[in-house]
Amino acid sequence: MTNQRPGCIILLNGASSAGKSTLCRALQAQIDEPFLQYSLDFFMFGHEVLPQRRHEGGAFAWQALRPKVFEGFFACLPALAGAGNNLVVDFIVETPQQLRRLVHHLALFDVYYVGVHCPLPELERRERQRGDRGIGDARRDLETVHSFSSYDFEIDSSRAPDLAAARIIAAWKVRTSPGVFAALAASGTDEG
Repeated sequence: MTNQRPGCIILLNGASSAGKSTLCRALQAQIDEPFLQYSLDFFMFGHEVLPQRRHEGGAFAWQALRPKVFEGFFACLPALAGAGNNLVVDFIVETPQQLRRLVHHLALFDVYYVGVHCPLPELERRERQRGDRGIGDARRDLETVHSFSSYDFEIDSSRAPDLAAARIIAAWKVRTSPGVFAALAASGTDEG
């Protein structure tokens, strides 16, 4: 393997149905460098990664699988970025513990942390329209995901995704200091 420069990571955090995946695709289409899109949704919805029997008990129970799936997802990010891939990642950071795990795994990388906001009525409309999410997930997420960290940039995703992506890219290009993840890692927030 060659001495490849590590990739950059644009990490989008927001409630279920906030439009993170759509925004990732808009970012990929507009940014002047190649970025891979990576999401926990790839494991969860329609890609047949998880065993179909996960609603059974024992080893197949989602409660047993979930911590391992999440930790594996977190570990994939530094592997991809370490190989020189730029990443645009969408994730719902549900707890301060998940944020600490992400900071721990990504402490050595340039992470641009974006808060994706969307008003509750629009979240609930999208949730109903999608039909593949539990009703109430968006409301539950909205009450917590933005409550335990600041961001490098924040965006309202209820408007056109192309415009939101352009604003994120413009802000990402002109930043002059290390981001929130670097500050959290330096402060010891990346512990375990």
